[in-house]
Amino acid sequence: MKRTYSQLDLDERRKIERWRQAGVVVEVIAEKLGRHRSTIFREIVRNKFEDAELPQLSGYFCVAANGKAKERRSSHRKLARHPELRAWIIERIKHGWSPEKIAGRLAYERSSVRVCHETIYRFAYSSDGQELKKLWRYLPESRARRQPRHARRRPGRRFRFASARN
Repeated sequence: MKRTYSQLDLDERRKIERWRQAGVVVEVIAEKLGRHRSTIFREIVRNKFEDAELPQLSGYFCVAANGKAKERRSSHRKLARHPELRAWIIERIKHGWSPEKIAGRLAYERSSVRVCHETIYRFAYSSDGQELKKLWRYLPESRARRQPRHARRRPGRRFRFASARN
C-alpha cells in the first residue's frame, strides 16, 4: 500500500463501480486498487446516488460519485467562488497590505464573505496565486515557498560573550 494519500480519480471510481456490480467484496477491491478498505467503504457511502422517487435506481455510479466529490472539494474554496472578493484581495496585497490586515479589514467592514489570513496565504502560495503575477512577492516575507508554521530556527549563539578578563 502507498504511504501518501491521493484522491480517488474517475478511473478508480469506474473500477469500483464495475466490481461492485459484479459482486466483488470491498476488501478485494481495496487490495486490487492498492487502497485501504476503509477508503473504499467511505467512498461508497459518501458518494452513493440516491433517488427518493425511484429507489431502484439508487446505487454507486462512478460519474455521479466523481461529481459529488468534486463539488464537495470545490465548495470550500472561497476565493475561487467569489471572483470579486479575490480581485479585492489581490489589489490589497499588491498595495502592500498583509493578509492579517486584509482579513481584519473584512471583519471590520462586516463583509458578507470573510476570509481568514490563512486562506489568503494559502491562495498566494497556491498554483492560482503563482499564476496571478506571483503574489508571494508582495507578501511581508517575500519568499517563493512557504515555511512551516512553527519551523525550527537554526541554532546559534544568542548572546555574545565578552572575552574573560582577570
